Amino acid sequence: MRSLALLLLAPAALLLSPLTHAAPPPYETRTEHDPNGIGKFYLGREIAQVMGHQAAGWLERPERESEERTDLLVEAMQLKPGEVVADIGAGSGYFSWRMAKEVAPEGKVFGVDIQPEMLELLQRNMSRRGVSNVVSVLGTTSDPKLPAGSVDTILMVDVYHEFDQPYEMAKAMVDALKKGGRIVLVEYRREDPKVQIKRVHTMSEAQAKAEFTLFPELRWERTLTPLPQQHIIIFRKN
Repeated sequence: MRSLALLLLAPAALLLSPLTHAAPPPYETRTEHDPNGIGKFYLGREIAQVMGHQAAGWLERPERESEERTDLLVEAMQLKPGEVVADIGAGSGYFSWRMAKEVAPEGKVFGVDIQPEMLELLQRNMSRRGVSNVVSVLGTTSDPKLPAGSVDTILMVDVYHEFDQPYEMAKAMVDALKKGGRIVLVEYRREDPKVQIKRVHTMSEAQAKAEFTLFPELRWERTLTPLPQQHIIIFRKN
């Protein structure tokens, strides 16, 4: 009878096993935390407060290119004509129009933000520059609202550390990538003592790898350091 019971149970176990997934890492809330953070932690990292649209002028400051060498970032991405790119946390579109030039004429850029005011500013900036291949997308804190399997490259510049649902956002971004697509994560280097940025607004390479390689579809490809203060960490979808 015991052998018969095992035979009867085995097919059920085989049917259930492919549907069993590891639970996402839990978020933790702490009362004592960095005053520039929200008190919510993910894999030991405190999530930073979001920069509101009222500070959009800081994104467009004239000295930004020389301070951050944003020209080197666009060059390092090696975008190709025809690519579909998503600028997550696009803000005023500082990088959106720069990338739009690289992928034109057939390619396009999704400018994604959760603040409608930022998207209005982005569209005004695109119109002023005569850029027609940037599409505004109003996302949420858990979903960038991108079509599945539609994007070649996802760029996030100094924004991922502010996501209050980083696991859900990363999962949605992985789904939006085409096979072979990549995530380009740009964050201030926590390991570098010369980087004078509030700690909660920085991220180490090890932390980035820990968070993104939770997803079996992603693998770390390489980390570039041509920028004065930031990592360029690239993950590729298998």
